[in-house]
Amino acid sequence: MRNVVAYMLLSLDGVAESPDRYVLEFDDVMYDNLRRVIGTQDAVLLGHRMYDEWSTYWPGSDHEPFASFINTVPKYVAASEPFAPDWAATTVVDGPFEDAVRVLKKEDGGDIGIHGSLALTRSLLDADLVDALRLVVTPVAVGEGRRLWDGFAEPQRWQLEKSVAAPSGSLLLDYRRLA
Repeated sequence: MRNVVAYMLLSLDGVAESPDRYVLEFDDVMYDNLRRVIGTQDAVLLGHRMYDEWSTYWPGSDHEPFASFINTVPKYVAASEPFAPDWAATTVVDGPFEDAVRVLKKEDGGDIGIHGSLALTRSLLDADLVDALRLVVTPVAVGEGRRLWDGFAEPQRWQLEKSVAAPSGSLLLDYRRLA
């Protein structure tokens, strides 16, 4: 069974939106961590808003290692209304997205990544479909913004598998969901 792995950039006070406000430095240790995370993934889940934003930026980007990865990896987009994607390797899922993720998890392959897509990540966490978290917590508090951990119905338990302090002061944290 495949794992769903959410990679999320967070401010020190837990804000997960608009990382350009709090990721002020992305050092070599953070780049190595990103390479490690995407190196295990052969599919990505995106929300429609993230697709709209990224599909206009990443196809023309040379920002590595992510550009080569995201432009070629199969992408599954949650959409409340069908649309015709114009970004390579994109499939629009217009039915219940949680059901599509359950099917993907049963297929052969590597990890299924979630990058950004805060609302989608939260809904999949709430549906108990995220197996692992790869968090980058930066040493900047921004005070306001949407947080990853707001509004869960039930407490969630996670086991810390790895922690690394980057030269920039960011913490790189790997968690595994406990049953």
